[in-house]
Amino acid sequence: MDKETNNQKIAVVRVRGVTGVMHDIDEDLIKLRLYKKNYCVIVSKTAAYEGMVRKAKDYVTWGEIDEKTYNALIEKRGRDYKDDVSGKKGKIKSNKFIDVGGKKIKKFFRLNSPKKGYGRKGVKVSFSNGGALGYRGDKIQDLIERMI
Repeated sequence: MDKETNNQKIAVVRVRGVTGVMHDIDEDLIKLRLYKKNYCVIVSKTAAYEGMVRKAKDYVTWGEIDEKTYNALIEKRGRDYKDDVSGKKGKIKSNKFIDVGGKKIKKFFRLNSPKKGYGRKGVKVSFSNGGALGYRGDKIQDLIERMI
């Protein structure tokens, strides 16, 4: 991968709830920190993250996010990380926060339900067929702005 791909960020939003999820998909959603419906995470565009997101495609929607939307998400929905940065003995460093301007923020964002809904066919149909699931590309920014 080239350097541009590593700098790109993907926004992943969990659309469907927690009941009835297969065990291996649920593990990937937990690794992505998508614990509940309407949670959002920002991850770098790597093969590992893309694999986890594609595996959970029936429960999430995702797409590339720009800096303007990313900054609005951090400003309006960023919650402070208040736990210890390192373990009790100071040997293990925590990886559960983002450092933004010296401020520690949790890696996931809790959002509202989107104004005017997810799509005309609901949360069980892919985005390409008029629903909410799957890859959205740049249109994820519109969704996130309606959810902030």
